[in-house]
Amino acid sequence: MKAVTWQGKRDVRVDTVPDPTIQEPTDAVIRVTSSGLCGSDLHLYEVLTPFMTPGDILGHEPMGIVEEVGAGVPDLRAGDRVVVPFQIACGSCWMCLNGLPTQCETTQVTGEGMGAALFGYTRLYGAVPGAQAEYLRVPQAQFGPIKVPEGPPDDRFVYLSDVLPTAWQAVAYADIPEGGSVAVLGLGPIGDMACRIARVRGADRVFGVDLVGDRLRRARARGVEAFDLRIFDSEKELVDAIRDETAGRGPDAVIDAVGTEAHGSAAARMIQNASALLPRKISGPLAERFSVDRLAALHTAIELVRRGGTLSLVGVYGGMADPLPMLTMFDKQLQIRMGQANVRRWSDEILPYLTDEDPLGVDDFATHRVPLSDAPHAYEMFQRKQDGAVKVLMTP
Repeated sequence: MKAVTWQGKRDVRVDTVPDPTIQEPTDAVIRVTSSGLCGSDLHLYEVLTPFMTPGDILGHEPMGIVEEVGAGVPDLRAGDRVVVPFQIACGSCWMCLNGLPTQCETTQVTGEGMGAALFGYTRLYGAVPGAQAEYLRVPQAQFGPIKVPEGPPDDRFVYLSDVLPTAWQAVAYADIPEGGSVAVLGLGPIGDMACRIARVRGADRVFGVDLVGDRLRRARARGVEAFDLRIFDSEKELVDAIRDETAGRGPDAVIDAVGTEAHGSAAARMIQNASALLPRKISGPLAERFSVDRLAALHTAIELVRRGGTLSLVGVYGGMADPLPMLTMFDKQLQIRMGQANVRRWSDEILPYLTDEDPLGVDDFATHRVPLSDAPHAYEMFQRKQDGAVKVLMTP
């Protein structure tokens, strides 16, 4: 089959690889009909290279048609249309039963000290072959896949794999009071969808911050009060501008949908780039113990949120030696929640919104649809924020 493989920093290729097969009774194999390109994939494209191996198959946002199921998968059959969550979880361990499938005790990558295995996401998360491919082996298929109805196009449901539950959890963790306010830093796919969900769930005012004109216009079209980072000379000016809209206090919650790729510390970027050039035997341990993030977005979130407010961190961070303003965080009495989205924890709540009325705008959420063969160009376009790229779907 054809699949998108990682070959090095900013080097992805479409290669021919072996077709997946049933290996365990709880496996299924699906024929992929749509697969998303995620902002998290860009971390593998550039930042997390020490944890990658040439030939790794990328991608974790698929849906498709079940081709084959193992004997331990009672609720799926060939021909079922399914969305596959990005994490692999059993559904029956203590963590799964308590709404934390990202911490599944059956699939935890204990050798790396990490949580549940993920599709297409470095050796830290199990080096499981990913979903930007023609076919996908799905472990723990007795729990993971979400059956969806025939009829609507893939766009209606494919975001259940990651975008929708990630944005939904970001808003849930933000704990926005009824009629309250939230600021979303970063209006890429997750930030954009978090704004939409916040409005649907009752936030009175939703502020968005970005520096890409297309993303700002897209957010404004859905009622977001969008702030263009480029017009401010400093973080303080941006913070003051939003505070002026919230009685001088700041919003009740801030969602950081940027993460480690924020524009910020040149020193941190230099360390990230240097580690990617070192031999793998050195760069991996170095990154695990001493890696640092570019924390511009997080520092802005800490400064911006009102005292006693909540920070919800959904942008990916990977540092192990990050300096944080603990005095400010303690003095402001902030609550902070973060982590990978627990897809099956939220999927049943989200499904009623995926109707013909389309309150979340999923039917036209994708800005680009490309064949799998165009994956290298799609990665470059998305990484450089060219051609209005916000969400890219690939069709094998």
